Amino acid sequence: MISLNEIRNRAIVFAHEWERECNEDAEAKSFWDGFFEVFGVPRRRVASFEYNVKKQDGAQGFIDVLWKGVMLAEHKSRGKDLDKAFTQAKDYIPGLKNAELPRYVVLSDFEKIRVYDLDEKKQEEFLLKDLHKNIELFGFISGYTVRHYEKEEEASIKAAKLMADFHNEIAKTGYSGHDLDVFLARILFCLFAEDTGIFQQGQFRSYIEDRTNIDGSDLGIHLLQIFEVLNTPREKRQTNLEEQLNAFEYINGGIFAERIAPVSLDAGARLKLVKCCSFGWSEISASIFGSLFQGVMNEDNRRQLGAHYTSEKNILKVIQPLFLDELCVEFDKVKYDPKKLDAFHQKLTKLTFLDPACGCGNFLVVTYRELRRLELEILDIKNKMGQRRLIGTGDLSLLNVNQFYGIEIEESPALIARTAMYLVDHQMNNELAKKLGTPYLRLPLREPATIVNDNALTKNWEDVVPKHKLSYILGNPPFVGARIMSKEQKEVVQPPQMRQLPKEFTIY
Repeated sequence: MISLNEIRNRAIVFAHEWERECNEDAEAKSFWDGFFEVFGVPRRRVASFEYNVKKQDGAQGFIDVLWKGVMLAEHKSRGKDLDKAFTQAKDYIPGLKNAELPRYVVLSDFEKIRVYDLDEKKQEEFLLKDLHKNIELFGFISGYTVRHYEKEEEASIKAAKLMADFHNEIAKTGYSGHDLDVFLARILFCLFAEDTGIFQQGQFRSYIEDRTNIDGSDLGIHLLQIFEVLNTPREKRQTNLEEQLNAFEYINGGIFAERIAPVSLDAGARLKLVKCCSFGWSEISASIFGSLFQGVMNEDNRRQLGAHYTSEKNILKVIQPLFLDELCVEFDKVKYDPKKLDAFHQKLTKLTFLDPACGCGNFLVVTYRELRRLELEILDIKNKMGQRRLIGTGDLSLLNVNQFYGIEIEESPALIARTAMYLVDHQMNNELAKKLGTPYLRLPLREPATIVNDNALTKNWEDVVPKHKLSYILGNPPFVGARIMSKEQKEVVQPPQMRQLPKEFTIY
């Protein structure tokens, strides 16, 4: 992923190159090739020219540019009516398959560019010479997507439904238990990675569509091969590894380390996975994974375990008075004193958090995100003071997911919690990159958050994190009514560590 500064510079050069062009027939394809290159994405990798489709009236049509599931573009000669171009674009949409339906329609006549967001029902128009001022509109290409938190819950519900459908398609074949849990967590990571700059744009989906059979018969083999590559440093990979496979980055972090049983998939599973790839995963909050788990868990299991999903709004009601408000007040007091600001920054790196019933990690994810946002303000001030650390040293952000600890009785949400912490880390790295105008990607992944798969009612919490090292305990423990508690649950309902908790700790 190239820097925002580089994208802006490329946009200025691109606009200057095309400022006098008029002829759609002669130069439209070259225009769009150059347009994608502005954002560091080869057009050939993600989009096709002259895509054949039947229009609403049954006539044959050809879409100028189609990026399946993401963007449709129509080009006209200079001065032509872009309203008519939009009508033409809409006529193509009924002829597309569900997985091909775009969210964005982009129109141009060389002089102007108009962008429609069909989901948000918004449109923006600007002169080509002002492209460098409007690159944020194309975050779906560059990976620097503007996050709209008020829309994240809706996006999370859609994503959860897609993943639940994919999970259920596999589970009905008998592939289940631990292997399915690990498999699903890895797919989630890949989907997110593709939309947020960890992978190249469209890399995961392109591999599935290009290299696997339509009937899905070899999909499982290819996915396990991808997982193996993601777990192997480049210098240790076979020299004759196929180029499209070798292009995947080395991830590490333990996500792809474990060997799991081969999975046999079919056309239905392949179709649902491609549909998942079409979704805009950069728009979700990493706390989606709590909602996801709700979607794939059996309702009886949810009731027995007392499982539930806590919204970000309610999580903030806990963490703000617990520690965040106080940190913000302290930040305001020290932000103009370089030495005190640096000491405050170091203080954040020493904070540790435990959620003893973490589920899919919602509390840990939101807490980490809010701390990283606070750190971003610190880094922004340091940058303006000329104190920014050198890019490439790996320590621009001093906070890390290994400051977070959780206990979870069920294995599947524990796996998802570990994965979600990496995903929110990358989301915040993208926000940092956007703020400072410099790419920031922490690969290979570092130490993971410590998520222990155990019963918090019987587990000694100090085995997870020593109390002298622990700053805050937080969370929303599950609740099972007394009438439906099992005998075992009633016997451990009040563990010794809860009764003997040090006075300085408060449970919220």
